[in-house]
Amino acid sequence: MAAAELIFDPRAAHGEAAFDEVLHLARAQAKAQGLPYAGIVSAQDAWQLVQAGKAVLVDVRTNEERTFVGYVPASLHVAWATGTAMNRNPRFTRELEAKAGGKDAVVVLLCRSGKRSALAAEAAAKAGFTHVFNIAQGFEGDLDAQQQRGHSGGWRWHALPWLQD
Repeated sequence: MAAAELIFDPRAAHGEAAFDEVLHLARAQAKAQGLPYAGIVSAQDAWQLVQAGKAVLVDVRTNEERTFVGYVPASLHVAWATGTAMNRNPRFTRELEAKAGGKDAVVVLLCRSGKRSALAAEAAAKAGFTHVFNIAQGFEGDLDAQQQRGHSGGWRWHALPWLQD
């Protein structure tokens, strides 16, 4: 089998209906949990949606985090907060709208742990975004018993594509 035939195509593996089902289930769970935004998706599902052209991935971490910790190739960047004081970006929703292609775009948001991206998703929903989803466990995953990240869950732990400068 030629190397080109081994490339993973999520559309072939899951079908268009599967992408719709992922988002439908996320919406149903969000409604049941009373979330103010469209829902939460796993890092794996987020990546498959992005690869299939069904969603736009937006990293809401700081420039410094992206530079020193790593980032997802081809992700868009709209910082939720900036600087060492983590001051909230007052232009967040306007920048998100401009970079994502409008308030009707399907957007998956990524931060370190999923907490800031949940706040960003809530702000986006309040601003009129109807298809904004949070990526569970973020880029680095949950804290472990030693209060460290990167050992359980998250984008990197699932060995999804990322780069580091």
